[in-house]
Amino acid sequence: MCNLYRMTKANDEIARLFRVESTIGNAAEEVYPGYPGLVVADGALRTMVWGFPLAQKSVKTGLPLKPRPVNNARTDKLDSYMWRYSFQERRCLIPLTAWAEAEGPKGAMTRTWLSLPDQPIFACAGIWRGSDEWGDCYSMVMTDAGGAAAEVHNRMPVILRPDDYEQWQHASLDEARALCVPYAGQIATERTAETWRRA
Repeated sequence: MCNLYRMTKANDEIARLFRVESTIGNAAEEVYPGYPGLVVADGALRTMVWGFPLAQKSVKTGLPLKPRPVNNARTDKLDSYMWRYSFQERRCLIPLTAWAEAEGPKGAMTRTWLSLPDQPIFACAGIWRGSDEWGDCYSMVMTDAGGAAAEVHNRMPVILRPDDYEQWQHASLDEARALCVPYAGQIATERTAETWRRA
């Protein structure tokens, strides 16, 4: 599952590409769960937190803990309570330049970056909602991996072609669900020696 992605382009460039207004707000170049990232929602490029907050309690004391960001929504779980209303009512685009997966033995995992060689900026399917904890937040929609991505991990983000952006955001549930398939185009992989842990 994707727990790290990159967006290395400027807000104005992203807004032009997706033909939307750019609202005020900054996002990290490398986005981890719980970090601010950019999404295209309601006709604007907006900053939201990556991950829906999941309440947690201490096993020892029963007291509330800091919420955990749930940043991936599997396509086979989109009808579950956590995701259902966002999938029905609030679908968004997540612009990115690459996403990363961990490879290697436990304790020594490294980052493998995946990208589209023919699209310097592309979009993944996302869903969003408001939250008391973090304000507006989003989750990336994941499907079975295909092509070169399947050599790295068994799941991958739902990558949308530019012609599908409108359908994902505004079409019926059945039409949106039809887009939740492994990406059929070329995927470039870059294996690095970078440690998987956050910098």
